[in-house]
Amino acid sequence: MKILVTGALGHIGSAFIRYLPGVMPDAEIMMLDNMLVQRYCSLMNLPDEGKYQFYEKDILKDDITEYIKKSDVVVHLAAITDAASSFEKQKEVEAVNLEATKLIANCCKENKTKLIFLSTTSVYGTQKEEVDENCSEEDLSPQSPYAKAKYDSEIYLKNLDGLEFVTLRFGTIFGTSVGMRFHTAVNKFCWQACMGIPLSVWKTALDQHRPYLDLQDGVRALVFVLEKNIFDREIYNVLTLNATVRDIVDNIKKYRPNTEVDLVDAKIMNQLSYYVKFDKFQNLGFEFKGNLDQAIKETTALFSSINNRGNDA
Repeated sequence: MKILVTGALGHIGSAFIRYLPGVMPDAEIMMLDNMLVQRYCSLMNLPDEGKYQFYEKDILKDDITEYIKKSDVVVHLAAITDAASSFEKQKEVEAVNLEATKLIANCCKENKTKLIFLSTTSVYGTQKEEVDENCSEEDLSPQSPYAKAKYDSEIYLKNLDGLEFVTLRFGTIFGTSVGMRFHTAVNKFCWQACMGIPLSVWKTALDQHRPYLDLQDGVRALVFVLEKNIFDREIYNVLTLNATVRDIVDNIKKYRPNTEVDLVDAKIMNQLSYYVKFDKFQNLGFEFKGNLDQAIKETTALFSSINNRGNDA
């Protein structure tokens, strides 16, 4: 199988490209990344058994048709993923997260290449206490430009006849990787705690449920789709657990007991608590194995030599 991975050097991509050779040893892995954030480290020390090719390409500016033509499957990970900052760069988010997806989807259709599209559980943004993939369009109200662009991409794919694809709505990622970032809730809180910075928590969010996904579960889910050939044009929620901010903070305090919490206002504070069901993906035979406590332990351990007790420490 020839697999093209866009955004291959990011938080998810850098873990995925390392995991693939161990479970799909014959896979040829073509990696695309624009190197905007210079994650050179994601290309270092790749498994010797992997069959890799890397191309520094921008999916908006460069013609990547030749790479899609060579591929059996495109795993589309490239995206601007920081929901909070997406308010300040809406046009850029729409271009990268929506328009680039349209280009890739149409190219996949023309070349009969299958597509795995990574969406987000943030598309729910709803007042319902419990949500699943059966929510109607009227029930969905994305709260950020990031989530809106992902949802618009879902609609575009749904209406694109002749394309073999699957949409995976990932929960908020936690866990370590070579190309990891620290803007999402769990990782950001781990970073702040290790730096002695009070955790910035939205005033209404401390006991609200949100969906979270262990990175290793996410990587395994991508491989599961490839191995089981699940390109049924369906949408699947992919998450390890629903947790509250208090759950996350309590786990962090096990390893950084001096952690403080600072309640703040935020533009997406009006996004109410919701609990995401993920039995549809489980019913395909996938088993989620991630562990929030273990992931927080591993993430905080990365900064174990730092003993800040405050901003000026």
